[in-house]
Amino acid sequence: MRKDKKQVIGEEIGDEPIKLFLEVEPADDTPPSLHKLVKAYRGLRVDDFERFVRFFVEAGYDLDAKDAQGNDFVALIRDQRMAEAYIEIIEAARG
Repeated sequence: MRKDKKQVIGEEIGDEPIKLFLEVEPADDTPPSLHKLVKAYRGLRVDDFERFVRFFVEAGYDLDAKDAQGNDFVALIRDQRMAEAYIEIIEAARG
């Protein structure tokens, strides 16, 4: 692949499929906001996750939600290989 070309895996998705991640609910005691962020992180490419976070904030969900151990979304994904871009999105949304 040429260096000036960005690799795209999968097809672009519209806003409605991205917004579906706002509807997922936890089956345990995980805070709904945290659960939605984790599911979106696992299911969306970086560009789509950035759009998701905008919808997430507009819907009034909490970017700082923590699990029972006190871990927020960033703490949960920090050690994963591809997490940095997702963390930057969250930090930018937090302001």
